[in-house]
Amino acid sequence: MNNKSTFVEKLKKITASQLIIPIVALIILVVFNLIRDASFFSIEIKTNNLGNTVLTGNLISILNGASELVILAIGMTLVTSATKGQDISIGACAAIAGSVFVKILRANTITVPVILLGLIIAGIVTIVFCLFNGLLIAKFNIQPMIASLILYTAGRPIAYWINGGATPNVESNLLGTLGGFIPGIPIPTPIIIVILFVCIVMCLLKFTTLGLYIQAVGVNERAAKQNGINPMFMKLLVFVILGGCVALAGSMNVCRIGLINHEKILLDIEMDAILAVAIGGNSLSGGKFKLAGSILGAYIIQALTTTLYAMKVSSTDIKAYKAIVIIIIVVVGSPVVKDWFKQMFKKISAKTAKVEAK
Repeated sequence: MNNKSTFVEKLKKITASQLIIPIVALIILVVFNLIRDASFFSIEIKTNNLGNTVLTGNLISILNGASELVILAIGMTLVTSATKGQDISIGACAAIAGSVFVKILRANTITVPVILLGLIIAGIVTIVFCLFNGLLIAKFNIQPMIASLILYTAGRPIAYWINGGATPNVESNLLGTLGGFIPGIPIPTPIIIVILFVCIVMCLLKFTTLGLYIQAVGVNERAAKQNGINPMFMKLLVFVILGGCVALAGSMNVCRIGLINHEKILLDIEMDAILAVAIGGNSLSGGKFKLAGSILGAYIIQALTTTLYAMKVSSTDIKAYKAIVIIIIVVVGSPVVKDWFKQMFKKISAKTAKVEAK
């Protein structure tokens, strides 16, 4: 009987965890692919066109393909927590960042310092644009999605103007390395960049009060202010962080493809970033957040996309299938369903207690 009680208590803790939804979704995807084709998870060592030994396979493709989404999901999580809303302009801002990055590279001989300079300038520009959204939200109390609608509409035309209405190429072995593989290292460079970035953000949240302050503003802005936290400053700060995330993601995408296409770069990425936050078990109405959940949510979205491609689903149909699956995941993670599970576990606990009493 005691074992049953322990099981129920563990089950309650698991259910209450924000990570339960993404973990269950990931398990379902894994089991589905194991049944469909166990070779889906195979990893091979091959030699690419440049003569480098690299790892290949669907798992590598998922980790690599989700790199930009993971970075943007982190920024979106912090914005959602502090402002109780979402920035839908990050794809357009990434186009601006990519255009600035390309313009700097084309104006100079491409070296490591020039690449870093391009990334820094792209970061400054996108932070300014993101702060525009932040100011509308923090100062004028405009709903985040409405405030960011301006840049969502105007961002890609601005990116188009930056390079004089062209879609210029940038060819360099260094860029190929950043967007592909470092010689001697079989893991794609974007995966390494994401690991380093996630570690930096996690350390920042763990060893400072930043995460606590962001959540405090999102949970109760008035109470946060009474405790010495400046809500306006915190809201602007999360947009600064988002600007850095956008610049890194946009520049990384340029390194992958070797050009800037203002119309196509990270198109619709903002919707996937919002879904990653939701699938990660975070509330879209702000407050407490679990960054690990959003990161896991980003990989789940990419895993779903890769699975659909492996099933020979056409690119035009993939969005529809993704929408259906994501709706199911979001509904299962909704407060209504969570309350239903809580009630069910209460009944199980009550019945267990009665049996133990006998």
